[in-house]
Amino acid sequence: MSLLDRLKHIRLFRSVIYALVGLLTYPGLVLFNKLKIEGTEHLENLPKKNVLFVSNHQTYFADVITFVHIFCAVKWRKFNRLGIPYYLLNPFTNVFFVAAEETMNSNWISKLFKLGGALTVKRTWRAEGKDVQRNRDEVDTQKIDDALSKSWVITFPQGTTKPFAPGRKGTAHIIKNNQPIVVPVVINGFWRAFTKVGLKYKKVGSSLSIRFKAPLVIDYSNSVEEILEQIMDGIEQSKEYMMRGKHHALKTGLT
Repeated sequence: MSLLDRLKHIRLFRSVIYALVGLLTYPGLVLFNKLKIEGTEHLENLPKKNVLFVSNHQTYFADVITFVHIFCAVKWRKFNRLGIPYYLLNPFTNVFFVAAEETMNSNWISKLFKLGGALTVKRTWRAEGKDVQRNRDEVDTQKIDDALSKSWVITFPQGTTKPFAPGRKGTAHIIKNNQPIVVPVVINGFWRAFTKVGLKYKKVGSSLSIRFKAPLVIDYSNSVEEILEQIMDGIEQSKEYMMRGKHHALKTGLT
């Protein structure tokens, strides 16, 4: 394990990183845009480990940074709101997030946030902007298993910011093997407010939303395919939700 990897597991070090990143990003979430938070009551009684948050994905960094803000606020008993960010004085650090290795090395702020708890993995289907096919790296899987054994983990099953993209079986394998509590999360508006690969503003005054649902009731004996289908439905990215969205858009256009 490298020195930087060891530093990621030191609470004080991560607290400094989260406080710094939190101060830099707070204005974009609350002052320049409008953030709506729902469902944080589902976080209140979760255990300290083996909790997996699964979410749709709209930007490389703004999504997961918002998770950290919310976890910190809930630690300070602030539910469904951020308010004044004094929670950054003693941030919540018991969380890691899964991210593509090449993404986390793309710019200075991603490299900084990487030190706050990124579990970097190699994509099995894409590398350096090209489609590839390669097997899962067992080292990457072990990273996530180890993190779940002692903390919370955030992952994005689609592995892309494209809406309604198919989920990746790797997440279902992790769930089947570790049997964590799985909390689905639905986000929206981030693609409109921020650039995909950075934290520059695209449209100030955008409405952002993040909704935490109740933990899924999962039969861990189910197949990987069945578990993945349940996850995708939970984060509202399944084919059923896609068709529902198209029907709504068509109906709205007609009326």
